[in-house]
Amino acid sequence: MRPRNTIVDWLVYAGVRIYCMISLMFPIDINLRTGRWLGWIWYKLMARHRNRAEEHLRFAFGDSLSRRERDRLVRKSMQQMTMMAIEVLQTPRIISEWTWPRHVQLKNLSEAVEVLLDRRGAILLTGHYGNWELLGFALAALGFKMTAVMRPLDNAYLNDYLMDQRQARGLDLLYKKGATQSAEDILEDGGLLCFIADQNAGSKGLFVDFFGRQASTYKSIGLLAIRHEVPIIVGYARRLSPQFEYEIGVNRIIRPHEWQGRDDELLWITQEYTRAIEAFVREAPEQYLWIHRRWKSRPPAERVAAAVATAAT
Repeated sequence: MRPRNTIVDWLVYAGVRIYCMISLMFPIDINLRTGRWLGWIWYKLMARHRNRAEEHLRFAFGDSLSRRERDRLVRKSMQQMTMMAIEVLQTPRIISEWTWPRHVQLKNLSEAVEVLLDRRGAILLTGHYGNWELLGFALAALGFKMTAVMRPLDNAYLNDYLMDQRQARGLDLLYKKGATQSAEDILEDGGLLCFIADQNAGSKGLFVDFFGRQASTYKSIGLLAIRHEVPIIVGYARRLSPQFEYEIGVNRIIRPHEWQGRDDELLWITQEYTRAIEAFVREAPEQYLWIHRRWKSRPPAERVAAAVATAAT
């Protein structure tokens, strides 16, 4: 990896802190208007990102969406991401045990709360959808102690700043690389472990169906669930309006008895939670991060076929 320019990183960090200071002088909803404007500029200027998102929408929905509708979803998706970036910077000051009901509605959480209160351990999953950061803050505000597995930001100054912000609100963080043993300890102690579960896992990942196309998915989530016999809760934070208003819900709880005894428990678990993520993405596709290269890695059979076709030409 190319060494980073620490001066540039510090200047970026300083710019973010200055923006935070200025933006906190205004209500969050005014800042979200700025976020939509920035997202529109991103959409207009970054053709590479725009085209990638449009291609991924074609992978996911085929001919069921017109070019005009795909274009609209791409723009909305990019605006959602810029709005979320602003929310991430301000959420620690907005969401607390007293204020969360002003901004968050809960849906289908009763069964999940029973699992969380059971204190026998559980894995919580979401995707790059809506405001995945809000999930941790909201559940921490409700009194649940959780540990989120994350990849640190490349900019160390920004990473430390955001880590401090999250931990100040009771959300523990665990770096993904080399996290296996700590993750094992958390579940062994009956803790709650959180993952973003729709990341490309590379050529060594487990390939499962996502929107009708094979996508490489990490094995670690299923392996942890099998080893510790803990349920998997799949949920989301979906934007309800242009303001800072969200619905937090659960659309699937996968319990150990459902996979035990199956021919390939790991494959079944991984496909099942991926199917649950796809289900909530379909409900509001404009809130998914379509620029994310979810289908970057291809199954071995596809790679072999592509190599043969290339050799034949």
